[in-house]
Amino acid sequence: MTLTALLRRTAPAELVTLRHALHRRPELSGEERETAAYIVAELKRHRPDEILTDLGTHGVAAVYDSGAAGPTVLFRCELDALPITEISNFGWRSEIDGKGHLCGHDGHMAILCGLAMQLAKNRPAHGKVVLLFQPAEETGVGAADVIADPRFERISPDFAFALHNLPGLPLGAVGVRAGPFNFASEGLAVRLSGRTAHAAQPEAGLSPAAVMGRLMDALPALPESLGHAPGESLVTLSHARLGEAAFGIAPGEADIWVTIRAIDDEMQAQLMGEAEKLVHRLAEAGGLGVALDRHEGFAAGHNHQEAVASIEAAASALGAGRVDVGDPYRWSEDFGRFGSVAKAALFVLGSGEDHPRLHNPDFDFPDELIGPGVAMFEHIARDLCGEQKGG
Repeated sequence: MTLTALLRRTAPAELVTLRHALHRRPELSGEERETAAYIVAELKRHRPDEILTDLGTHGVAAVYDSGAAGPTVLFRCELDALPITEISNFGWRSEIDGKGHLCGHDGHMAILCGLAMQLAKNRPAHGKVVLLFQPAEETGVGAADVIADPRFERISPDFAFALHNLPGLPLGAVGVRAGPFNFASEGLAVRLSGRTAHAAQPEAGLSPAAVMGRLMDALPALPESLGHAPGESLVTLSHARLGEAAFGIAPGEADIWVTIRAIDDEMQAQLMGEAEKLVHRLAEAGGLGVALDRHEGFAAGHNHQEAVASIEAAASALGAGRVDVGDPYRWSEDFGRFGSVAKAALFVLGSGEDHPRLHNPDFDFPDELIGPGVAMFEHIARDLCGEQKGG
């Protein structure tokens, strides 16, 4: 079988219409009330045994319970969009200025609704299938909030699966690997405080410029200085500001933002800790005040071998093209949190080699992937929970 075998799995027109409707009304992380309500209305058409709402803020979970013993298998997608202005001319482009579904979460939601359609036709024979529409993936807090919700214990999955479309790969190609799959990451915001002065008398103040310069060199060099192997971790300078935009003022304040990434949570914790120590040491040596804030923490994604085996079996049975995932991806995904509560695995589904990249203002989820995504998820669900014909 070839790549086109999976791509021949076309989606019903109503799923494409659904995706376009979601695309028009994007909501940012933590604001997904309208999106969640739209999803609940859609799910009710497909007769789950239970719908949980407001999980970890705006999360929604639909439960298909066979009533027989068996595993609980969770499939997750994301509700949130991005604070980016869309520049496409599609008829379904965003109707909200400054917001857009430019990561494909609208398509992921359509895929999970397609799985609900299939489960309504043929319910699981044993165990439970849970469809989770997670809030706030883009900020790294949604999965933790959902897991911390006391009602999540009623789901308590044995397995958890998710997919993410990925431009740069052939359309419909599946990529997966056991073990480390994508990096942990967290933002570190540094505020250095000295004292302003007149630009004609800078010695009367305390400028953070010299310490700022040292940190801008030393922070990105941390992985190498700690002896991390190439490709295992990364510190990226993402923002810097010194003083005010005025010629008459010698600066008294500086901001440096870095994004810190590592292949696993242990290395991430070490790197974050060493970065904070470095900042404090250099600031103290320069006589500066310092404030540190952490932002948007993502756990590393680690794919469980048993879950990967189900993904690989589905890809093989459905005739999916495969791409080799040699090294873990350096981008982060909030799904990594589910690895702490279930045998979890994330896989990528190619959006096309020349497709606009994720978070680009002209990105749009390929509707051709809805059918293949539904087919992959349904095969995994049937593999683990079977089906009751005509349920």
